[in-house]
Amino acid sequence: MEISLEARGWPELSESGPLTRSLPEQIAARLSQRIVAGAYAPGQRIPEQAVAAEFAVSRGPVREALRLLEKDGLVTILPRRGAQVTALSAEEVREIFDIRAVLNGLRDRQLAEHPERMKLLPLVESEVARLAQLAGEPGSGEGYVETVSRLNRLLNEASPNQRLRAILGALGLQTLRYSRLGLSSVERRQQSLQNWQRLVAALRDGDGEAAQRAAERRVLDSRDAAIRELQKQEP
Repeated sequence: MEISLEARGWPELSESGPLTRSLPEQIAARLSQRIVAGAYAPGQRIPEQAVAAEFAVSRGPVREALRLLEKDGLVTILPRRGAQVTALSAEEVREIFDIRAVLNGLRDRQLAEHPERMKLLPLVESEVARLAQLAGEPGSGEGYVETVSRLNRLLNEASPNQRLRAILGALGLQTLRYSRLGLSSVERRQQSLQNWQRLVAALRDGDGEAAQRAAERRVLDSRDAAIRELQKQEP
């Protein structure tokens, strides 16, 4: 009989999230996908009436969805102007990624030191193998970022620390737009891959300190690369 991760001391891993979502949460999820993908540009307004018409709902659920996105840092709601997509900034990159480096380091250290880490290892190895396939391909940036995002969700959900899972989950959307910038070149993806491979080795060896170092370096490299890309876009 197969023993689930939850029964073995790990939270159950799932990409689908909650089975049911409220209407505002569903709308927020759709809008967040567009923001992260760049369909809504930084600074662009998101008109409540147009969104309500698209989803065939009243403006109430849309307004609540926009509040959820504001909480996630994806939009800013301005008096008499409504919601607009939060602009990308070097200052925000530093703040978010410095926090995430510490939290990801804690998460990965705990996972590497967990007595049931070998249950998680094959799942991580599979995703990192996918990264290795994509890292050197010039047109694979989007696939690489999606795989990194999936891998981070896997590690978040495997964390035995419930509060840490919640905080990292909330930071995920805020960092994804910047991760796309920070992983836009083949050179950066290959650098990122090396740190993911270090995590695999640390999980296999049960080396919490090495896992923490790899996580922190991975996030800080992404921070620095995203800042460089933003500086290139400055007039």
